[in-house]
Amino acid sequence: MSRKKLSTFEREMQDAKFRESFEKGYQEFSLSEVLVSLMEDSHKTVRGLAHEAGLSPTVIQKVRSGEQEDLKVSNLLRIAAACGYHLYLEKGKKRIEV
Repeated sequence: MSRKKLSTFEREMQDAKFRESFEKGYQEFSLSEVLVSLMEDSHKTVRGLAHEAGLSPTVIQKVRSGEQEDLKVSNLLRIAAACGYHLYLEKGKKRIEV
């Protein structure tokens, strides 16, 4: 039985330091992508969204560009609400609005 040859990515992900760095970067990237999508879907500008969410345009721009290392849940909720979205936690059939 032959072993499947690992891709370069799969080999790199076996290194704990690489995996940690990659996962942190991916989380920042995905948050940026979500914000861009929310803004496009609701036709919001950085300044318009910032005003409606009660946040600084700098905060919105940093998240949008991926510079923001993390985001308070309260700010995420404000951004989502300003774009007309609601956030939920789901586990099995249980769903809780945040």
